Amino acid sequence: MTIALILVGIVIVGGLFYTLRVGKAVDVRNSELDGEIHRTIRKNWITLNPVFLAYIIAIGAMLVYIAYLAVSW
Repeated sequence: MTIALILVGIVIVGGLFYTLRVGKAVDVRNSELDGEIHRTIRKNWITLNPVFLAYIIAIGAMLVYIAYLAVSW
């Protein structure tokens, strides 16, 4: 039981140090690479977002497929 508690403590302390190191690296990276967002992107943030475009294309494809099935039956 004692060995298990020691191992759990080591994992917790190691995880804490790793989390702090990754957090510091992210802060440094964001401070160096993040700049001002271009005016066009700020104006059209929905239409230029690839996630929204993927959803729009997928929904359009599903509607076309549903219409095809409705017409072919």
